[in-house]
Amino acid sequence: MKDLLVFLADGFEEIEALTVVDLAKRAGLKVDLVGLGDKKIIKGAHDVRVEVDLNLDELNIKEYRAIFIPGGQPGATNLMNSKKVVECVNIFNESDNIVAAICAGPQVLDKAGILQDGKFTCYPGVEERLQADNPADVGVFEDGNIITSMGPATAVLLGLKLIERLVSKEKSDEIAEEILLPKLK
Repeated sequence: MKDLLVFLADGFEEIEALTVVDLAKRAGLKVDLVGLGDKKIIKGAHDVRVEVDLNLDELNIKEYRAIFIPGGQPGATNLMNSKKVVECVNIFNESDNIVAAICAGPQVLDKAGILQDGKFTCYPGVEERLQADNPADVGVFEDGNIITSMGPATAVLLGLKLIERLVSKEKSDEIAEEILLPKLK
């Protein structure tokens, strides 16, 4: 069993995607980057190129415990427009597996119909494109198996929350110490 599936599409937000992936790997989690289409290299919103582990057609979602949708434009919109990505989100949600999204990523969750009014957060202004209304003004919001986060600066918090949920609070605290997060307080 693998731990975390991260969807990437051209235009993804590099800070959000790579911060969460880095923290997850520091915690010993098994992470796969999955790209749309048949390309092995996905270009981020700021021209950072990342090699994916597999593409959507090679994916067996039953191998994973959690799914993560980064933001960025047009990356999040590209993911939202993928019928298979939306289908994966619904399958994970129905199985009560963790579904996480950051920044504009919650629009994928909204298209899947799993966001509830007032029980999510997103990048300010993204809510205008969503059916769900009244996002919380917090860095990370948990609603059962759904975890959302506001944007680039909150990617560390989201990564640590995923570690807490997939490993333990102790491991999350340990990683926070390693990256000197307590020194920011």
